[in-house]
Amino acid sequence: MTPCHRLCPPAPAEGLRSHSAALRTHAGRLRAGLAALDWRGPQADAFRAEVTALADRCATAADGFALAAAQLDGPEPRRR
Repeated sequence: MTPCHRLCPPAPAEGLRSHSAALRTHAGRLRAGLAALDWRGPQADAFRAEVTALADRCATAADGFALAAAQLDGPEPRRR
């Protein structure tokens, strides 16, 4: 690893893509945890609803970061 890799921050678009990937991972883990949860009753249903909403927010934020990264990259060159 060169010194610049430790000192220089990643390009803004790459940082956004990295955050997007992390949020998608978190959303997947939240959903996997819910699938494995063996708890029944009204409190469990309320907990599931809250965790599902959190996973959805993570996925929505990930989509936003990915869109922002694409916008920072600019338009793709046209093919002839």
